[in-house]
Amino acid sequence: MKDKIRALTHRLSQQPPRDVLRRLNRIMRGWSNYFRYAVAKSTMQTLAIFVWRRVARWWMRLHRWSWTDLRRHLTDHTGRWQIPSSDGIELFNLGRVPTERYRYRGNKIPNPWTLANHA
Repeated sequence: MKDKIRALTHRLSQQPPRDVLRRLNRIMRGWSNYFRYAVAKSTMQTLAIFVWRRVARWWMRLHRWSWTDLRRHLTDHTGRWQIPSSDGIELFNLGRVPTERYRYRGNKIPNPWTLANHA
């Protein structure tokens, strides 16, 4: 997944930010829906930080912003960081995806230590 994100947010990419955010959201939603049952919460939070930083660096290069300009665009009046968005498309936050275990399969998973015909 990181390779796909790196390819989309390459430093010299001149693609419109709206298209890139839309493609990133598709990739991250598919990945999170697949792995949400693997209890990968810390991995998803790490990837969310990775994606945010890649998008921020790409925007800095694309718009020729300094860190101060980026902070001005991505913080609200209270100083809290906001989710990057472009033309109404917000970056999907992987860190907020709920994860759960396969609860319904608990007794159906085969156990190699139980014997079928134990006498």
